[in-house]
Amino acid sequence: MKERQAEQTAAKPGKAWQRTQYSNLIRYVASDTYFARLRVAGKLIRKSLDTDVISVAKLRLADLEKTEREAAASNSRGSRGRMTFGDCAKLFLEQTEASNLIKPNSKTYRKEAVESIHKSWPGIETRDVRQISAAECETWAAKLSGNYSPSRYNGILGVFRKVFEIAIQSGALYRNPAEKVKRAKIRLPHLELPDAAKFDLFLKEIESANGRDSKKCADMVRFLAYGGFRLSEAQNITWNDCDFKNEEIVVRGDAETGTKNWSVRRVPMILEMQQLLERLQRQHPAEKTDSVLRVKECLQAMTRAAKVVGMARITHHHLRHLFATRCIETGVDIPTVSRWLGHKDGGALAMRVYGHLRQQHSVAMAKKVFFSKTATQISNEKQVAHA
Repeated sequence: MKERQAEQTAAKPGKAWQRTQYSNLIRYVASDTYFARLRVAGKLIRKSLDTDVISVAKLRLADLEKTEREAAASNSRGSRGRMTFGDCAKLFLEQTEASNLIKPNSKTYRKEAVESIHKSWPGIETRDVRQISAAECETWAAKLSGNYSPSRYNGILGVFRKVFEIAIQSGALYRNPAEKVKRAKIRLPHLELPDAAKFDLFLKEIESANGRDSKKCADMVRFLAYGGFRLSEAQNITWNDCDFKNEEIVVRGDAETGTKNWSVRRVPMILEMQQLLERLQRQHPAEKTDSVLRVKECLQAMTRAAKVVGMARITHHHLRHLFATRCIETGVDIPTVSRWLGHKDGGALAMRVYGHLRQQHSVAMAKKVFFSKTATQISNEKQVAHA
């Protein structure tokens, strides 16, 4: 309230609108709501900023001004009846860079996708978007699919379509010529993960390699496997995030690093995780703000150890799969595992990846269900016979 009183100029009696000391910012007296009032490309714009706090209004005004001026520039190009693909790509990247809702990694991904489009379709930058046909898009996509993995291809195709959407929004194009280009089908990889005995040998081999960071690498493998974290998440977990009282690890997200979905989640400490963290604390006392892990990656050590013990090569991300697999095999339901992994789809992805494990577990559990004493005796006899 004090801020508003300090910033406002006294309103004249009977006036509906009040000026402020800031350019393009006015206040509607009846509701105390701030409005933007500016002229862009000869057009007068007056729009509510939906706040009665002047500091908030100033920030929203700046965002609105930028958006309106970018839109005006886009419409100016479109109104001349000609926009090149390069014009649209430039506007797309400008909007991407200006957005606070897009993660830095995603911004980089989009920029790389645009570069891949230009490289795979020489001359498209100067082509009028109205002259690019659906058939040409199909031909380009067919060639592109042979040079990239299905997931990467789909990402580039998605950006390709978004660039044409810029032209549509600007009035330079009526229909997206890439709208019917098919996405590639992504086949889930076969997960060849080590069993408990093989994983134990794998850890011992990493730890006994006599490298400077061998023991640190082995602890990193344990930490990833016991928590199911993404590598970027694990790298940013500090001792302050280890809640020993509630036996949970807090995984935080932010704009630069952390969780994929910028969210915060809590992953329970399984017994082996508790033992690992307690040992690390005893061996290497650290500040609360220090990272739990003392190395950033251990892929080379993992690759060497896998070869020595005779198991399939696994990566940091495979350890996340290993965590989920062990959880499901020991009876944790898929929706719960999905939440621990940080998925936002209610378990749909986990079901596709690990559904076969649930079925195997379901069959095993069904063998323990009996309705009669006779059936129980038969089951016990079978178990004795197998033993």
